[in-house]
Amino acid sequence: MDNFDVIVIGAGPAGYVAAIRAAQLGLKTACVDAFIGKEGKPALGGTCLNIGCIPSKALLDSSKQFHNLTHSFKDHGITAANPAIDVKTMVGRKDKIVKQFTGGIAMLFKGNKVTPYFGSATLKPNRVVSVKGADGAVTEISATNVLLAAGSKSIELPFAKFDNKLIVDNAGALDFSETPKRLGVIGAGVIGLELGSVWRRLGAEVTILEALPDFLGVADRDVAKIAAREFVKQGLDIKLGAKVSKAEIKGNTIEVTYADAKGEQKIVVDKLLVAVGRRAATQGLLAEGTGVKLDERGRIVVDEHCWTGVEGVWAVGDCVRGPMLAHKGSEEGVAVAELIAGKAGHVNYDTIPWVIYTEPEIAWAGKTEEELKAAGIPYKSGTFPFAAIGRAVAMNETAGQVKVIAHAETDRILGVHMVGPVVSELIAEAVVAMEFHGSSEDIARIVHAHPTLSEAVHEAALSVDKRAIHKAN
Repeated sequence: MDNFDVIVIGAGPAGYVAAIRAAQLGLKTACVDAFIGKEGKPALGGTCLNIGCIPSKALLDSSKQFHNLTHSFKDHGITAANPAIDVKTMVGRKDKIVKQFTGGIAMLFKGNKVTPYFGSATLKPNRVVSVKGADGAVTEISATNVLLAAGSKSIELPFAKFDNKLIVDNAGALDFSETPKRLGVIGAGVIGLELGSVWRRLGAEVTILEALPDFLGVADRDVAKIAAREFVKQGLDIKLGAKVSKAEIKGNTIEVTYADAKGEQKIVVDKLLVAVGRRAATQGLLAEGTGVKLDERGRIVVDEHCWTGVEGVWAVGDCVRGPMLAHKGSEEGVAVAELIAGKAGHVNYDTIPWVIYTEPEIAWAGKTEEELKAAGIPYKSGTFPFAAIGRAVAMNETAGQVKVIAHAETDRILGVHMVGPVVSELIAEAVVAMEFHGSSEDIARIVHAHPTLSEAVHEAALSVDKRAIHKAN
């Protein structure tokens, strides 16, 4: 039996990053992963690189280009006769990007001397890991430390089982061979909104059914309101308080039954995307007697340092508490690798940024006004619209705003919330400021280049003290 200093189970953003960092620190490291790519071969990178973050952004970009060509470019004086989208070419481009990045991880493993094992892994007592390959052969390896980074899987509804032909999960919605005429989406979260946007831009009639009464309940209320208004303008039909009870396949269509304030309703769609969330992929991960505990949602129980309470066993990423975000998992993986090596690994969960890559984009870090009110924390806030930013007007992307929330007494930044063009990049400035315990005054005093979108952040910070220059306070 081969023995390692560290065995990482899972090669998604949490696992492969942890494995590379452990190897950099001089630890003999192995990484086990079971994902099989579209070509029928093992593919590192987990959900994020294979069927999540990266491929969805590729399709979002392709669909945005087409939408701009058919809707926005005329404002720039650009016209094109009979524009068309070849969906198979678009999906093929996405697949090439995925292959490039998964292959890149394999090269990083080779360069850092991480030993890959391909197959389903089960942790046994005393940090022994059983790996069952695709051919059924079982290999056992052991380690001083085992890091569980098993990731997550799409939640399947009992009345809407995935066949990934008509009723699909996120993976299926990335691989349509043509634009569906009518696309139904259950769930108005990140996945539902992003993939719904992709196919709406390409001409699909998209109906999103959200069981909750509020749109994007986790986001700032002002940001959510602006985003909802823009999505309606784009043609997304978002029905709130719509609780789906049945999805019945009838020939090549699906009849979806749901109930809202008006009573029972039905819609008929050609494809149905179920995007009601994800659950920790811990089934079959733990053998009897490991001592590792799961909570009521199937997540691995860990402390603030991602330790399971069992000697030498750690867990990170989607399979533990906290937001299911790739960058959160990566930072946890780095932190654990450094803790194992005797260093001071750390993750600040209060400044993890959230991003939704719709158009306009949505991003935030820190607390919302609602959370601060509930906690009784005094605050002040300032906002600034992109419609007053010269660069945004020049780009023809004026929807949205930036909101900065600061403590009413200390002026320390408590939260920053954005909706607008390229806010996925702009949120980084807010995270840096919050990491250094910055104040709204700090951002207000920093010189921002003109003309840039970042001026909206600057003016929002000025607005906290009612001294924004380019709007009435």
